Amino acid sequence: MNVKVADEAWVATALLHREHPTQPDFKSADIVRRARREFNDNRPGISAHVVSHCVASNPPSPVRYRMLHETGRGRRRLYRPGDPVHPDRVGKTHPDKRDLPPRYHELVDWYVREYSHSAKDETQRTNKAEFLLKFVGAISAFDLKKMTEVIQDGCERVDHNEW
Repeated sequence: MNVKVADEAWVATALLHREHPTQPDFKSADIVRRARREFNDNRPGISAHVVSHCVASNPPSPVRYRMLHETGRGRRRLYRPGDPVHPDRVGKTHPDKRDLPPRYHELVDWYVREYSHSAKDETQRTNKAEFLLKFVGAISAFDLKKMTEVIQDGCERVDHNEW
């Protein structure tokens, strides 16, 4: 069975997650090496798929897959719902089992059943925190100081009519 390069990238990443469950992400080069070792495949496209084509937050070029998430420069993990996605990316998040040899079917089941749902709350908290930090970053220093003063003043004021 000839496995698509994108699916090889996903399988390699999933295998690394299973082999190193405490490691949150992996170097792109390690994913490429794992894919080449697993599939004995030296097609040049594997690196491009790990670095760009399968990364959900990148503009699609040419595929629209959302299989990997960039956690930092040169680092990737499997995509989870809630991760940032480029608006033009609407493609698959994992391989179709029919496109993989049977020995990898359990990886897809694990991804759907466990991985893609784990840390969903953590991702949402991170996204909210990132949003708030970006919001604060967009406020001028003067306005931020004024807002802080108003909040502190309002929080420290006791309304005797309230009691």
